[in-house]
Amino acid sequence: MNKILMYILAAGVLLGGIDQLSGNKRGYGKCLEEGFMLMGPTALSMVGMLCLIPLISAGFRSFIVPFFSLTGADPSVLGGLLAIDMGGYQLAKDLAENPVVGSYAGVLISATFGCTLVFTIPVGMEIVEEKDRGAFAKGILTGLAALPAGLLAGGLLCGLSFLEVFWNSMPIFILSLLLGLGLKFFPDGMMTGFRIFAKGMKLLITLGLLLGALSYFLKQNLIPGLAPIEDALAVVASIGITMLGSLPLAEFLRRLMRKPFRKLGHRFGLNETSVSGLMIGMVSPIPQLTSMKDMDSVGKVANTAFSVSAASALAAHAGFTLSVEPNIVGALLTAKVTGALAALAAVLLLQKKKEVKKR
Repeated sequence: MNKILMYILAAGVLLGGIDQLSGNKRGYGKCLEEGFMLMGPTALSMVGMLCLIPLISAGFRSFIVPFFSLTGADPSVLGGLLAIDMGGYQLAKDLAENPVVGSYAGVLISATFGCTLVFTIPVGMEIVEEKDRGAFAKGILTGLAALPAGLLAGGLLCGLSFLEVFWNSMPIFILSLLLGLGLKFFPDGMMTGFRIFAKGMKLLITLGLLLGALSYFLKQNLIPGLAPIEDALAVVASIGITMLGSLPLAEFLRRLMRKPFRKLGHRFGLNETSVSGLMIGMVSPIPQLTSMKDMDSVGKVANTAFSVSAASALAAHAGFTLSVEPNIVGALLTAKVTGALAALAAVLLLQKKKEVKKR
């Protein structure tokens, strides 16, 4: 599976590279450039946290893991509270008692629930217009409700049993329920909370980056246990190389699937912006969120629900996983696609039921 994905990504690099050499006539060359240019923002959001992860892990082991162990779940699940590319993977692997559960939590949970918690919700609540926040909250709630389908499918492919996946994911399911209810009934309070959380994360990431850079220049660790900044940058470089292929490939798939998706959208009453948002979100959720103002009412909910699992599936998350756990990239993509399709189906079915009732 890993070799096949590598060949596919290599084809994406060729597609973008050849188009770039021929004057970017089809737009794939621009995607190649964008993939490389994303390394800067990716490094800025990742490197500081990756430098601090050994210290955070030690703190978790001392103060949180003893209490969390009472749930019976593997402590690695705590890593799922962070996005996969913001330290979630490293934290999960450091805390893992079972290495397979550590991989499951660090890749699958972090790339879905963790990404939603630390990125999609805080960023989305800032980007989305006030009139659309109800639809955004409803979409997050639906996406979180559908998340178990994706985690189960992906967890089984990781080599875990049904009971292992279910039991170790139970804390995440409970948090998902509480998060969804909070967004539905206390949106203003949740927004304030996430703003504070986002500022805290930014402060932590900047501190880690500062300590990592100073340690590099002074040739000594300012804090014992701090991870070298070079190691963190090596992870970013791996993601950047993957995005050189994944972005041209994602653009090719978007064009290929435009007509079928348009027909599907027409059938379920989704406008073109709503349909294209679903495909764009699998590369980056930011342009998907910024275009929500132009979507129809169902499309706003559908896109948000879809993004809970699908966000960055074809770009940063696939790239990160290829650099650290290439053998479970298939499980990651299965989890993301299954969860996203389950969420999308739930939104469209609920909409259809409403229409039937009106008749």
